[in-house]
Amino acid sequence: MLEALVCPQTHAVLSYDAQRQELVSKAAHLAYPIRDGIPVLLIDEARQLD
Repeated sequence: MLEALVCPQTHAVLSYDAQRQELVSKAAHLAYPIRDGIPVLLIDEARQLD
C-alpha cells in the first residue's frame, strides 16, 4: 500500500518511519502522522523536519 501513497504537497514517494509511526516526505521535509493505523496526509497535520 505504501507504493500508492505520495506526499500531497510534492507528490513524491513517502518512506515509513516505524519508530515514530510517520510517513516521511524527504522532498517536502514533512512527516505525516499515522493514527490508529491510518495515515493522516494533511499538510496542516504534518510535522516539519529539521
